[in-house]
Amino acid sequence: MTRAEALTPGFRGSVVGGHLCFRFPRVCEGVRWCCRSGRRLPCGIRMSFRLPPVSSSGLVLFCLLLGAVQSYALQLNLTDSKGTCLFAKWEMNFTISYETTNRTVKTVTISELPNVTYNGSSCGDDQNGTKIVVQFGSALSWKVNFIKEASDYFIDSILLSYNTSDSTTFPGAADKGSVPVNKSFQGVKFPLNNIYRCNSLLTFHTDLVVQRYWDIHLQAFVENGTVSKKEYVCEDDKPVTTVAPIIHTTVPSPTTTPTPTPTPTPTPKVGNYNVTNGNATCLLATMGLQLNITEEKVPFIFNINPATTDFSGKCLPQTAQLRLNNSQINYLDFIFAVKSENRFYLKEVNVSMYLANGSAFSISNNNLSFWDAPLGSSYMCNKEQVVSVSRTFQINTFNLKVQPFNVTEGKYSTAQECSLDDDTILIPIIVGAGLSGLIIVIVIAYLIGRRKSYAGYQTL
Repeated sequence: MTRAEALTPGFRGSVVGGHLCFRFPRVCEGVRWCCRSGRRLPCGIRMSFRLPPVSSSGLVLFCLLLGAVQSYALQLNLTDSKGTCLFAKWEMNFTISYETTNRTVKTVTISELPNVTYNGSSCGDDQNGTKIVVQFGSALSWKVNFIKEASDYFIDSILLSYNTSDSTTFPGAADKGSVPVNKSFQGVKFPLNNIYRCNSLLTFHTDLVVQRYWDIHLQAFVENGTVSKKEYVCEDDKPVTTVAPIIHTTVPSPTTTPTPTPTPTPTPKVGNYNVTNGNATCLLATMGLQLNITEEKVPFIFNINPATTDFSGKCLPQTAQLRLNNSQINYLDFIFAVKSENRFYLKEVNVSMYLANGSAFSISNNNLSFWDAPLGSSYMCNKEQVVSVSRTFQINTFNLKVQPFNVTEGKYSTAQECSLDDDTILIPIIVGAGLSGLIIVIVIAYLIGRRKSYAGYQTL
């Protein structure tokens, strides 16, 4: 018989199984963050640590010390007659896009984990694999299977199932029911008698679901009832080894080093993106993208490289979505909408990514109004254009051309150009300026002529 010792989340502090549990969401200007160990992570993370029974005054003292304790959102300890047979603690969240009843695409991030249960989790042996099964109320269930092989074990699959019938988590969902998402793994092995550690963020994109895992401590097959103290560290956590440069002993003569000039940010490469509905292309986009984040004191500028960027999306009668993602961007969503039944425009932008210092950044704005053009045409702007998503985030586009609706034969329709590209407006400006200059010259000449004519008469 195995026993599961698990943590139960709650907004207030509680002691469950000898653990003091807290959860501390914080909201800052529409961007959800939680601060831990100098890093920013999505909200909904709990802090937990082991302690003996204490009095209520002792609990108050521990509450004051919570800031120094590392957090784990989930923890599972399965035991058998020998002791511990499975040990895991980790953090995770999920971003899911779904269709609503008004034919739009809505994106939700599930980071707070209410009503967590671990029913179905079991330890494995040489014949049977280990399973970790987690249920988050009626909204979502998650299962990972491990298989033992000689002196190693590996993840066979991760099965995520979310229930759009849960109106609290998926408000206004058009299709009700359970949606399975399966992620298979190959070639990733972990040695037995080691505890696997990976503090870095691991991100998996499957269909319209983004799965994120971090701060993982796992030993799926514990031998002799004792969790190993030897760690097997993931590649992302390993320090980067650099080769020491060769230093020449000859001392050069002192020279005056000129002050370096700031290197301008290069123009991003232009990428071609498309979304298909069945066998037909329903969205086309061509653009160079530069992301500008000014949240920190030093602005972070990031050019999207089309060669290393994946794209996906969804087309509906009233909305269309283009999603980009790569190793640094979890997702960058462009959501278009139809207005007045005869025009389209960029209505919403959602982004979740990681900055150069390793901190997480995410923001969303569903009240935009850019790239407006008639249905049946495309929108084009060759010159640099700025899409201001928020006070701290903007997107600079280059050589932009987009058509999110009514694409015919996979080709762009006639383009409506942006005002920046419209050179015809210069003609009346030039003509008007020329006429104004001519009038000024005539007036000045007339005034000078009158002054000279008065000077020709003398007073008698």
